[in-house]
Amino acid sequence: MKEYIDLVKLVMNEGVRKSTRTGVDTISYFGAFYKVDLSKGFPLLTTKKMIWKSLLYEVLWYLTGEEHIRNLRKHTKIWDAWADEEGRLQTAYGRFWRRYPVPEKSAWLDGEIFVDENHPFVRKEANGSLTFDQVGWAINEIKNNPNSRRIVISAWHPANAVISKLPPCHYTFAFNVSNGKLNCHLTQRSGDIALGIPFNLAAYSLLTQVIARQAGLELGYFAHTIIDAHIYVADEGTPTEKYDHLKGLKEQIKREPLPLPKLKIADKPLDELTFEDFELIGYKHHDRIKFEVAV
Repeated sequence: MKEYIDLVKLVMNEGVRKSTRTGVDTISYFGAFYKVDLSKGFPLLTTKKMIWKSLLYEVLWYLTGEEHIRNLRKHTKIWDAWADEEGRLQTAYGRFWRRYPVPEKSAWLDGEIFVDENHPFVRKEANGSLTFDQVGWAINEIKNNPNSRRIVISAWHPANAVISKLPPCHYTFAFNVSNGKLNCHLTQRSGDIALGIPFNLAAYSLLTQVIARQAGLELGYFAHTIIDAHIYVADEGTPTEKYDHLKGLKEQIKREPLPLPKLKIADKPLDELTFEDFELIGYKHHDRIKFEVAV
């Protein structure tokens, strides 16, 4: 995929070296942006092998709204490094997508207004608190008010993010309908170019296709802004050498992108979709490139 190759080259050529909380340096570029036309194929990278199964299970887990990884662990251990022994996360994307906390009335300030228990996309949790289903609401808006410029979903709760072990990286996204096509724009505070961004690109393109299917729309663009786009780097002979991603990415950008696969999704309600309802067609790829995760 040329858009991804261009992004890698941009960060390599124009980024600056910075230290990070992980103890591994990065080459960092501020304010990267790209967009892909989803009508041309499903943007799963072909210049290296992507683990489609893990990616799909992760997105389906987000859509459950769960705040723990007990069920996800049955299929992939992608979130194990950030969960406690019982599988609980301090921050979970799906929890905020499907169950965003609604303030109790006692916390409202003068003049503020929030949804209450009578709103169709509010649910009462087991402890009596109220939460809001942002994804359900967004699908309803796309169907009934497609010209809206307010179809925004947030995974960022400031009072949680400042103390969370891993606050959301891809923290907000918005939908736009144009000429019968659904577009999605994702804003990401921090993006690991070698490991994270290929998954984020495919995951949100998958989500866009799921929601377009729910709303009866064609596919438009996926656009992506990455505030700190970075490549992990480490010098030879240092303790962090195994986390260096530069060598693998230099190999990857030499490879010729192959035709994109197609993604077929069953025509079922959102909350009834399972792994078997997705079919990836014609995925051809170059060999895997292994990159270590800097936690």
